[in-house]
Amino acid sequence: MRRVIVLGLLYLLMQAVLPLGEGTAAALVLMAFGFLILGAYSVGELAASIRLPKIVGYLVAGLAVGPAALNFVSEPVMKQLAPVSQLAIALIAFLAGAELQLDEVRERGKLLLKLMTAELTVSFIGIVVVLVSLHGFLPALEGAPVTEVLGFSILFASVAVVHSPAVTMALLSESGAKGVVARTTLGVVLLADVAVVLSFSGALALVRFLVPPTGGAEIGVLSVVWEIGGAILVGALLGAVVALYLRFIRRELFIFAILVAFFGSELARVVHVETLLTLLMAGFVAENAGGGGGEQLRHAMERAGAPIFVVFFALAGAQIKPDAVMTLWPLAVPLVLVRAFGIWAGSQIGARWAKAEPEAGRYMWMGLISQAGVAIGLASVMASVYPQRGEELQTLFLATLTVNQTLGPIMFRLALLRSGEIPPDGASRGPTSGGH
Repeated sequence: MRRVIVLGLLYLLMQAVLPLGEGTAAALVLMAFGFLILGAYSVGELAASIRLPKIVGYLVAGLAVGPAALNFVSEPVMKQLAPVSQLAIALIAFLAGAELQLDEVRERGKLLLKLMTAELTVSFIGIVVVLVSLHGFLPALEGAPVTEVLGFSILFASVAVVHSPAVTMALLSESGAKGVVARTTLGVVLLADVAVVLSFSGALALVRFLVPPTGGAEIGVLSVVWEIGGAILVGALLGAVVALYLRFIRRELFIFAILVAFFGSELARVVHVETLLTLLMAGFVAENAGGGGGEQLRHAMERAGAPIFVVFFALAGAQIKPDAVMTLWPLAVPLVLVRAFGIWAGSQIGARWAKAEPEAGRYMWMGLISQAGVAIGLASVMASVYPQRGEELQTLFLATLTVNQTLGPIMFRLALLRSGEIPPDGASRGPTSGGH
């Protein structure tokens, strides 16, 4: 009841204060930022009290105050808050990379690769088949030649198979789970993110060959190679610098953590490499070459990023478009179901192929449903290259993401409960729920 009262007071406060900021963009953005931290955190605590992941609460709060509902956080304000999301993604990516221990990669690398390959392949084929079969429900592809339908279906599927390291890291941080299901799911999600970026680049090149774009940005093959290869190089160099700091200085880690994420994000943008992959590589190198200081930096980064993660997921909730789901439900619902089935079937095949632990084969698929982060970025690239068809495919993707992002955290928490990796009461460890 106390949390409900707090939410009511926050709502009344925003109603009273919001008119004072009219005409002042900076004031509106600051008010929205503060309200998202307080409001989303309160809803997250409310969700935790009824045994739901806090992330679900953050998403619901964002949806409630976003353009689809109360519009406290409007489209222009969301654009102004975009740097917060970028910083969160950088923090998440660095933390995800730091979770990859070199010894574990050597020991379980083949197993994770087999699991990921089987799961992504089955999901990809299923999504392509559904979109080709039901393309008549999408105006942009209705009546298009078979080659174009197939090409755009492949392009859409290369985005739609993506997972969410943000949600995975968030729930592991919130629950403290460290068992087989948790570690296997995290490993597959991280590997899959790299694989999806590469496969999307190849799919985009294929579609541009089949259907040359008449507008939008051109992306050359060399730039794609640099975006991926350069990210690995730049990330490794950044990670080496962080490792040196951890070895010989190791002070003010709270501030240093934010600086690393901010500098890494800006560096990736300036040199035109993929941000997620850059920070992931930096975290991996820093953790494994930092002389034991990686754990302290991770804890500092989690503390520093706690409010940023809350706002990040609230903004993700504000981007959810229920009307898109309603408009495109004849396509969105089959795609969501086929993707979920593909993840389950692919995980079963991969578990047998890799001879994974029984718990991983049984429950891992439930942690692969969520989507966010890099997926939204890839969908935006698709829309920029093909302004008309790409935008419709982006809208369709956001419709499916709305469902997957809502159900995914609940299913992953259920998997951790059933596998015994978190206690039935599922007490949270802290305010972080973010963690791409």
